[in-house]
Parts: sequence; structure tokens; C-alpha cells
Amino acid sequence: MAAFARRHLLLGASAMALVGLAGCGGANGQAASEDDMAVGSADAPVTIIEYASVTCPHCREFHEDVWSQLKANYIDQGKVRFIFREFPTPPVQVAVAGFQLARCGGASPEQYMTRVDVLFEQQQAIFATGTMEGVRQKFVEIGAGAGLSEEQVMQCITDQAGAERIRHTVENGTREFDITGTPTLVLNGEKLDQRTDPSVVTYEGLARRIDAAIAAAQ
Repeated sequence: MAAFARRHLLLGASAMALVGLAGCGGANGQAASEDDMAVGSADAPVTIIEYASVTCPHCREFHEDVWSQLKANYIDQGKVRFIFREFPTPPVQVAVAGFQLARCGGASPEQYMTRVDVLFEQQQAIFATGTMEGVRQKFVEIGAGAGLSEEQVMQCITDQAGAERIRHTVENGTREFDITGTPTLVLNGEKLDQRTDPSVVTYEGLARRIDAAIAAAQ
């Protein structure tokens, strides 16, 4: 990752100020704010918040192994409200730009999550470019696949307001849930601790927690 640090940053000092706040491995409480991306019924008995980074390999694994089943079996069935909160991990400037790309053009939450999926799919290819110019070109390619022009992509990934929005999410997540790494899941206001139960980031383990929460709500 050293090559990234030697190039001009996509978002400058404001993105760089986020470095060190999270390691791979918001809004208030469990209610979605205007800064969150939320999918699923607002009346669902279970709310899951995921603090994640598009540059985190463990987050990529969670979305590859768990997300599609969680969406099909719980979110789309009205059983879970899913809130995604942006919590960038190194290289932070790449993560922040990726989040901005996912939001570009006023993306709906559904469009946003689709773009996040693509960013996870392309994560290793993005890293393999080795330079910020290479990352920029990959983001332009990904944006084109979503119907975005190069100009739109560049405006989005260099928008300083995005870094400030993400700073607030990081600060709030750290204060409210002691978020120190990603992915971290919060189920109905309770942080699921991977250190004591690694199964919470597997589909089977998470499904057990969801089913128990649904039963308790009935």
C-alpha cells in the first residue's frame, strides 16, 4: 500500500484526518439518519447496523458469504431493516472515495448497496493498481458500469463534504458502540462481539440471532 501514500490523495487532508480511527478486523443509536443508507421495511422487528469499509477484506468476505442470503431471507421478507454505515479502513482515502462513488448521482439505498457490492467484487483489482491514478481509473470504470460519466465520478470522489459526513459517522460509531474495526454488526442496539462469538459474522450465526430477536418481539 506504500505507493498510495506517495501520490496525491483523492480527497486531501480531510480524508487523511480519518486515518487511524478504524482497523479492518453514524447516526444516533439504531435509528437511520439522513447520512445512512438503509434498506428493508422501517417496520421490521429487527434492525441491523453494519459498520463497514469498502477497503476491508473481512467486509468483502462478509458481503460475499452472508449479504445475499441475509437480503433474500430477511431484508426482502420485511423481517430486517438493514442500515449500512461508512467506517473507512486503510487506505482511508480510497475507502472514502469508494463510498462517494457509491453515493454518486443521488443513488438510492438500493443502488448504493449494488455499487458497494461491485466495489467489494473489485476490491483486489483496485488494490492491484498500486497507485492513486490507477485507483481513479478503476473508479471511472466502475462508475461507467453504473451509468456515470467520468466527470460525475471525479466530482463525487473529490467532494470534501463526503469526508466530513464520514467523519461524523466514525465519531458517532466510536462513541455509541465503541466501534474499533470492521465489519461490526449491531442488532437492535446490541453490538455483536466477534471476539466472544465469531459466528455472528457467518450467515448461520447471524440468522440464529435474528430469529431469536424476532421471537422475542412477538
